Amino acid sequence: MEKSFGAKGKTEAANKEELVKGEVRTNIDIDRDAQVIVDLSIEIDAPQETVWRIQTGINQWPEWQKNVTLAQLSGPIAVGSTFQWETHGLHIISTIFEVDVMRRIVWGGPAHGIEGIHVWTITPTAKGVIVQTTESWDGPTVASNPDGMRAALISSLNDWLGNLKTMAEAAN
Repeated sequence: MEKSFGAKGKTEAANKEELVKGEVRTNIDIDRDAQVIVDLSIEIDAPQETVWRIQTGINQWPEWQKNVTLAQLSGPIAVGSTFQWETHGLHIISTIFEVDVMRRIVWGGPAHGIEGIHVWTITPTAKGVIVQTTESWDGPTVASNPDGMRAALISSLNDWLGNLKTMAEAAN
């Protein structure tokens, strides 16, 4: 069964073909049919530009993310660029699917039997921003223990959001 990245009527293969062609798509969603979906947010008292710079500074993730031990972006923050990273001992290669500068970034890909899609949005408020992270996981690894995988993802994303808040507010 082929999964969609959220573009209606398009398979994963069709979406990847668009990325190769360099066509910019918007409003890519997580896999709403995935076995695990987590949606969290946090308020950060820092400017949108600061939060965006930190969040998209992929090569610097290990400096402020205790669970990220390696992060290397191949190319610019742009649709089709990839980055390799390690978290919780897992080596992951992610592809950037969407970039709306200062507002939204979407990445994902397969890793260790998990097909993940991750959407980050940064929304300005009177005091700073609200950062929302929504991620879906599907695949055989998830099917073997969906409750455990959900708990692990919630913990990981809560840590990420907390670290992002600490870093951004300290830089402010």
